[in-house]
Amino acid sequence: MKHPVAKFLLASTLGLLCWTRSGAQTFLDKGKFSASLETNNVVYVNDEAIGAEAPEDRFGSNSYLKMDYGIGKFSAGLQIETYLPALYGFELGQQNDPKKFFLGSKYVRWSADQLTIHVGDIYDQFGNGLVFRSYEDRNLGFNNALEGIYASFNLNNCFTLKGMYGRPRLYTDHAGSWVRGANLNISFGDIFKWNSIVLDLEGSYVNRYESLEKESDYVFSDMGVTNPNVHLYSGAINFGWNGLSLKAEYAAKSRDLCTFSEGKSSRGATIFAEANYAYKTFSASATFRLVDHMGTMLSLYGNGTCNTLNYIPALSRQYHYLLANLEPYQVNLVGECAGQADLYYTLRSKSSRSKYWIFHANFSTAWTISGKQTDDGSRRMMWMDIDADAECHWSKALKTTFLYSRQEYSPSHGYQPGTIASNIFVVDVQYKFNRTYSLRGELQYLYAVAKGYENNMLPSQYEGDWVAALLEFSIAPQWNIYASEMYNIGRNQHYYNAGVSWAKGRTRAQLSYGRNRAGYVCSGGVCRFSPAYTGLNLLLTVVF
Repeated sequence: MKHPVAKFLLASTLGLLCWTRSGAQTFLDKGKFSASLETNNVVYVNDEAIGAEAPEDRFGSNSYLKMDYGIGKFSAGLQIETYLPALYGFELGQQNDPKKFFLGSKYVRWSADQLTIHVGDIYDQFGNGLVFRSYEDRNLGFNNALEGIYASFNLNNCFTLKGMYGRPRLYTDHAGSWVRGANLNISFGDIFKWNSIVLDLEGSYVNRYESLEKESDYVFSDMGVTNPNVHLYSGAINFGWNGLSLKAEYAAKSRDLCTFSEGKSSRGATIFAEANYAYKTFSASATFRLVDHMGTMLSLYGNGTCNTLNYIPALSRQYHYLLANLEPYQVNLVGECAGQADLYYTLRSKSSRSKYWIFHANFSTAWTISGKQTDDGSRRMMWMDIDADAECHWSKALKTTFLYSRQEYSPSHGYQPGTIASNIFVVDVQYKFNRTYSLRGELQYLYAVAKGYENNMLPSQYEGDWVAALLEFSIAPQWNIYASEMYNIGRNQHYYNAGVSWAKGRTRAQLSYGRNRAGYVCSGGVCRFSPAYTGLNLLLTVVF
């Protein structure tokens, strides 16, 4: 460990741990100290069958040590991160120094009944996140926390005012920009003491400042970027009554670069609307969103998935089945008109409480909004998913799930007419022998069709038909053993995986080995590309 900062951080951490165990023990006994450790490690191997080439040192490791302490109105915490180097496919590993040991986040907070003051790294969002959201997602290697000062004032839940100022984190460093903003929420339901009605109004403003005089591969003036300030603002309404809730938000921003690939700046706007209704065992939801150049980068000098100031995820169903997740949809920030609808209905047996059925149907789609997005000036579909599933609890021991999904997407994001349609069938069966032992199995089949391609000129994304299977044996509450296989019939490629996990108390460990297909890894509707790799993976999580 040659880096002086790394030595300092290690010494500080050891000093903090010793301090908590010795002279400050009396002080700590009056408060609450918590810590967690998560480490994800992979040993890679070369695998010519799927075109997977191991990194130079054949090893990757992402680790996080988080410590928090609170006493009375005071709390503080820090997170130490190590990448030795970052796991293959994580954009953290594409930085100049992929091996890092550093103080990832830190904060000091004072909270009274109505006032909170926070200094350090800030995680928060305004409204639905359309103008600002800072958060961490370790599965994506994502962390865009705002390092600065934050304050909020809450007056009896009637008025909530937030303000912030700081510089955003970009991978293991900080962007050269500065972000400031304010958010005001007014709750009329609390003001007028309405018992069954919720009515909130919310407004937000965010400013990003970054000098345009730094050295860059781009000439920003040629792209129409002449102002170092970008202004974002939004207004939202939230209404609820009995089982009905309605939400709507409008967000816009001043002239800015949405993406470098487009090559020019423009103004941006987003319209978001959501409706939910629930009555006894029936519920329904519908979401609509119009996006027009609303992608906002943390820095004009950065790149990648993490270079994001706001949050605009795709409106599509998030699956946990292997074949249903092969081609997840990603939002087109340049422009899209998207919607999603869900229906749920639960049917219970009158003769047995252990017998009930849950029926679910989902529809989602996304279309281009401008003729400039297509080669012939027309509007085209970029994504469509029509799916239905039935979860049947036949008894306390037996549960089955049947899923059908028809997904159709455009590999060119609608620019060209061709699409790929996938018909996916899933059967999922779980049987509990007793309270300790259970067995679960999945069978999946994907039938693919390429549409609109002349002279059989299929795109590289077309992989043909797939089959998949998974078998999982659980010994509650500690052990879980599984094996899975995905087989691409068209290309004669196997993607196998097997592993075992163990959990006891606050400790969980998982060991697995297998092949991983190249494709997008998504979390919360945000995706990063992961290249194909084969290796041995050890994941360990400990909460102190």
